[in-house]
Amino acid sequence: MNTNLIITNGRLVDGTTDKQLDIGIADGRVIELAEPGELTIKGEQIDADGAYVMPGLVDIQVHFRTPGGEESEDIQSGAQGAALGGVTACVMMPNTVPTIDNVAIVEAVKALSLSAPCDLRSSAAITINREGERLVNFKELYEAGVRVFTDDGWVVDSEELMRQAFIGIRDFPDAVLSQHAEESEMVEGGVINEGVVSRRLGLKGRPREAEAVIVKRDIDLARQTDGRYHVLHMSTLMALEHVIAAKFEGLRVTAEVTPQHLVLTEDDVERLGTSGKMNPPLRLLEDVEALRVGLIRGHVDAVATDHAPHHPELKGTSMATAAPGMLGVETMASVIWSEFVETGLMSPTDFVRRLSVNPAKIAGITDHGKQVQIGAVANLAVFDPSQSWTVRGEDLVSKSRNTPWEGRSFAGRIRHTVLAGSPVVINSCLVS
Repeated sequence: MNTNLIITNGRLVDGTTDKQLDIGIADGRVIELAEPGELTIKGEQIDADGAYVMPGLVDIQVHFRTPGGEESEDIQSGAQGAALGGVTACVMMPNTVPTIDNVAIVEAVKALSLSAPCDLRSSAAITINREGERLVNFKELYEAGVRVFTDDGWVVDSEELMRQAFIGIRDFPDAVLSQHAEESEMVEGGVINEGVVSRRLGLKGRPREAEAVIVKRDIDLARQTDGRYHVLHMSTLMALEHVIAAKFEGLRVTAEVTPQHLVLTEDDVERLGTSGKMNPPLRLLEDVEALRVGLIRGHVDAVATDHAPHHPELKGTSMATAAPGMLGVETMASVIWSEFVETGLMSPTDFVRRLSVNPAKIAGITDHGKQVQIGAVANLAVFDPSQSWTVRGEDLVSKSRNTPWEGRSFAGRIRHTVLAGSPVVINSCLVS
């Protein structure tokens, strides 16, 4: 049972409010907001002096490797990393073993998530076993709570099947199709971005055009079917241009970008080694610059990590054979704050919108990313902009170590995380 909780001395920023307020919480909900020192409710005190109090962050693309890949991550370790990163809700991807493509697996994953220090939601595949041949039962999965459908890791290449999928979810409020947008034949055998670095290393590349081809095709289908479409981990200027045009047209199209695609380029791959390998790959400087502007201006709706842990044995091999993916859920807030807010490119309010409000809306997640007001569920993060830290893979709570930020220092870190009124992180440490 929740005990009363009060958060004092913090600056509340929730997308609409930006002022010093103390917060009183009881039975998992906000019951009082008051000027500093004026709360009438008594309870356990959490000090937010010098910090921002905000809605808990929402990461709509994580791989917690359950079922089938628990040597790299499991639901508990993934959720602990999320909580340490101020994330109170996540959407787990379905490219598991077996694939999350039916209600039984959704329910099994949900049962494993009940005690996690983060509100975990499962997406489901668009096609059975992500084979791109037969659609899943959207109705049954929607009724089981699924809102995001994606064959993430693989793309639905068939235009006709994707059209049927848009029609298949059209009558379900908040349901959305999300694509890993790389045309399969164009990237087959590709390891890193097709360009100067891939040629120097003698590796087959994954061309930037492969992303733009799928994004344009899917936007066309969304237009024809009045469908909802979301671009996962967008990585190129070309794809962004299609998204911007769709938004101006009024189509129901959204897009996310990862921290790594906002900071790193193909030139970082040699330095990072296999920790620098992911799909879609790190791209060109011009792509990074365009995506950064897109995020600042709101053309890119959300930041999502594509948190993709891999056991050291899966990364400790050649670039050609190593598993693609990077850690991210524990470090997202610090990376984006350092790169955008600390530098004056983005306000704290926009930070909250891109990392909490918008992703919650995209994935149809209620009770997260909401205005902090009386009656709201108390899913909160307290971010301390003065707390700098240096990322070390061995210090992260993940079972894996493949962080692209090894040895890099960031300004700002999550101090506290509150899930449904209960502290799960206090002073940057998990609550036992």
